[in-house]
Amino acid sequence: MSGREIWVRAKFLMEKYGDEAAVYAALKTEDFLDKGDVREAATWHEIIKAIEALENTEPTGPLH
Repeated sequence: MSGREIWVRAKFLMEKYGDEAAVYAALKTEDFLDKGDVREAATWHEIIKAIEALENTEPTGPLH
C-alpha cells in the first residue's frame, strides 16, 4: 500500500469509526500478526500512525 493509500485509508476509517478508528486499526494489526502476516500488520501500524497524526489538532509551535 502506498503512502497516499495509507492516508486515504486513515481518513476513511476516521469518518467511519470516529474516535474508535485507531482502536479498529489496532485490532486489524493484531489480527494480521496472529495470522503471521507481518507485512500487512506493518501496513496497519502505519495507518494507526496516520490516524494519530490526523487526530493531532494541537498547534505545534508558538502562537503569535
